[in-house]
Amino acid sequence: MNYPRLKAILASLGLMVLAGAASAQDYPSKPINLIVPWPAGGPTDITMRAMAEAAAKHLGQPIVIENKAGGGGTVGPATMAASAKPDGYTLAQMPITVYRLPLMQKTTWKADDFTYIIHLTGYVFAVFAGADTPFKTWEDVIAYAKANPGKITYGSTGSGTSLHLGMEMLAEKSGVKFTHVPFKGAAEVNAAVAGGHVMLGASGTSIKPLVDAGKARFLNVWTAKRVSFLPEIPTLQDLGYPYVIDSPWGLAGPKGMDPKVVAKIHDAFRKALQEQPVIDTLARFDMVPNYKNTADYNAAVAEQIKLEEALLKRIGLERKD
Repeated sequence: MNYPRLKAILASLGLMVLAGAASAQDYPSKPINLIVPWPAGGPTDITMRAMAEAAAKHLGQPIVIENKAGGGGTVGPATMAASAKPDGYTLAQMPITVYRLPLMQKTTWKADDFTYIIHLTGYVFAVFAGADTPFKTWEDVIAYAKANPGKITYGSTGSGTSLHLGMEMLAEKSGVKFTHVPFKGAAEVNAAVAGGHVMLGASGTSIKPLVDAGKARFLNVWTAKRVSFLPEIPTLQDLGYPYVIDSPWGLAGPKGMDPKVVAKIHDAFRKALQEQPVIDTLARFDMVPNYKNTADYNAAVAEQIKLEEALLKRIGLERKD
C-alpha cells in the first residue's frame, strides 16, 4: 500500500472539511443574489424586496433582487437550479408552480433540485372583470360562457400557476370552457383587463386601485372567508364551489446547500417576517405571515405534490408521457 499517497489524500480531505466549515462559519461574506421570478412592481416583487431589506440587516450583507420572470414563475428558480452554486449566494422565491409544472410536462428541473429553506406566506386570489364587459357577477360569467363556449378570455400570471388551474377547476365544475391568456405577472394581467384585452383576470387583489377607478370589478375571491375590505364579494364557497386556493410560497436555494448556511438564512428571514415594515407590506396585498421552518416546509412541499398529482389527474392536465 502506498502510505504516503494515502496520507496525502486524507490530509486533502481534512483540508476540504475544514474549508467547508470555515465557509459556513463566515457566511455571508459578500452580497446575496435573490431571484424574484416575477416582473418588478408586482405584489411578490414588492413583498420580497421588503423581506430582503429586513433579512439583510440580520445577515450583515446586502440582498440584491434580480427579477427573472416567465414560465409562471418557474424560469428564475429553474435557472438557479441549472447554474448556481449551492453556496447560499443565490436564492429564489419559490412559487408552487416550481414543483407543479414537472407533473404537467417535461421540464429541465425536478422538485428535489432545490434546498427548501423557509415558508413565508401565500396569496389572496380573486377574479375580476373589465368595466367594458357585461359581467356584474360570477353568475353572469357562467351564463355567458354556457351560451358562448370558449368566447370568454381570461388572463392569469402564467400557465400552470394556481390561478390557471383554479380557473380550469371552476370551468370544469360549472360545465363551461374559458380561453386562457398567460401573462408574466399580476401587473400585466391587471393592465390587460383594464385595457379590455381580456374579459376576465385571475390574480391578486392588487387590481383594487383600478377597481376603485372604475376600470374593473371584482367577481369573487378564493379565500376561506370574505376579505375584510371587500365584504360584498363572495368566496368560491359562497358560490357553491368546494375550493380554497391561496398558493403558499417560500424561499429556496440550489440543491445541496450546507445546513449551517440554510439555518443562517432561515433565521434571518424568520426575523424579517416578524418586523412591522414587512407585516405592513404584506398587508398591502392582503397577505399574512405563514411561517414554516425548514423541516416543516420540506414536509409541506411533499404533501402539496401529492395533492397536485391528484388534482391534475382530475382535471386532465397531468403529464401524459
